[in-house]
Amino acid sequence: MSLDWMAWTLPTGVFFCVIALLLVAMTVWEIKVPTVARRGVLPLSTTRGDRFFVGLLGSAYINLAWIGLTDMNQWFAVLISLVYMAIVMRFA
Repeated sequence: MSLDWMAWTLPTGVFFCVIALLLVAMTVWEIKVPTVARRGVLPLSTTRGDRFFVGLLGSAYINLAWIGLTDMNQWFAVLISLVYMAIVMRFA
């Protein structure tokens, strides 16, 4: 029986390492400066971690839609995702 494992490419490895580092950074930030829930443009009170999760989720959908709907370079989707994440973290 042969087991086929996922082939990890450099971009995939970098992606998961960046996510892990961001989670560690958010944890340290939360320990040093506890967050206070606030209301932004979303119709609910959110903490820093809530906004981070919504930003990551939205960024994933942006990238998946980009892959499925265009043949353009994926780096454009990454830039759009970064802008989206910044907007969510600041205003949501």
